[in-house]
Amino acid sequence: MTAAARLVPQPWMTAPESRAVFAALAAGGADARFVGGCVRDAWLGRAVKDIDIATHAPPERVMELLTAAGLRAIPTGIAHGTVTALSGGKPYEITTLRRDVESFGRHARVAFTDDWVEDAARRDLTMNALSCTADGLIHDPFGGLADLAAGRVRFVGDATRRVTEDVLRLLRFFRFYAHYGRGAPDAEALAACMALAPRLPTLSGERVRGELFRLLTAPNAAQVWRLMIDQGVMTHLLPTATDTARLDRLARLERDADAPPDPTRRLAAVLVGDRAAALRVAETLRLSNVERDRLAALSEPPMALSATDDRTMLRQALYRIGDAGLYRDLVLLAAANASGPLDLAALRAALAVAGDLPDLRLPVAGRDLLALGVERGPALGALLKRIEAWWIAGDFQADRAACLDAARELMGA
Repeated sequence: MTAAARLVPQPWMTAPESRAVFAALAAGGADARFVGGCVRDAWLGRAVKDIDIATHAPPERVMELLTAAGLRAIPTGIAHGTVTALSGGKPYEITTLRRDVESFGRHARVAFTDDWVEDAARRDLTMNALSCTADGLIHDPFGGLADLAAGRVRFVGDATRRVTEDVLRLLRFFRFYAHYGRGAPDAEALAACMALAPRLPTLSGERVRGELFRLLTAPNAAQVWRLMIDQGVMTHLLPTATDTARLDRLARLERDADAPPDPTRRLAAVLVGDRAAALRVAETLRLSNVERDRLAALSEPPMALSATDDRTMLRQALYRIGDAGLYRDLVLLAAANASGPLDLAALRAALAVAGDLPDLRLPVAGRDLLALGVERGPALGALLKRIEAWWIAGDFQADRAACLDAARELMGA
């Protein structure tokens, strides 16, 4: 493999924890490199999240070398060549170079190798087939750097073969295109994805959720989602997720209002249908109970809301909703639903209301009314609701004493 370029050493590369892992492997003669996403994102100047390392040493030998160096070695996937090293409390996933012997959809029978190109050829996209030495020398066997520079998302080798080996790569193509692509999508990749889209229902809901949620956080998620619809991909996944215009408006509002992109909120924006439709999508994607309930609430809001309402009305809405996060979601979605230009200052002010009423509760409870002589039963609950309505109408300003005075007046009315 030919060295293509040099990466200026990054803090995560030169950190003592990283050096300790490389030193442990080198002590046993094991060649090692950083691989995949950490190299790709560092080259682009993006934040690096996970640090992956590859080596030609077999996993059992990796375990021995790490242990001998005083590092903790965890056999997280040793049958497939993966060991996790804990160095200074930081995890490093170390995988032995592999080649595919036989492919079974998402699973493959692999053999270990010492050939770096052979291992790189197993990766899905050219930009993910990069590797670099500890001192930053980049190896690029399939033109990944040129593709990164051009914003071109391209499969390693034959696109149809790569997607056939693992249909999850179809979704990964669109996800990476959303985050890294520019210009028209690669024609060969797009043709393979379109042809093999009918195989998508064979994937687990959890894996589909993972890819779609990552795609939804991209700045141009709406455009790529529309591409997936036009290519017939969404027909096999989420046929009711078609409102890309609303998704696009929401993404722009999030950006303008400095609201971090949220995949559940964006999914709610693109869905067409009521609560029942949202619950079906939640089941398809195997969402957690929290995600399911939130998606359902966003798809069928508990109350009407507008970012242009006055502050008093918005505070009342926040109290009724009872969840500052859900309130912010509903404000943003309501703004995305609105036609015509929106006053950004009004949107920012509406979102700021979410911090107005932290842990706010009615200052009186049923036991206080019992102490005033109200008998247990429906009358007590009805009175408590009247007091709460009075307290809300007064913009939550009345304290306990004032609420008790109001109770006495209502009792005598």
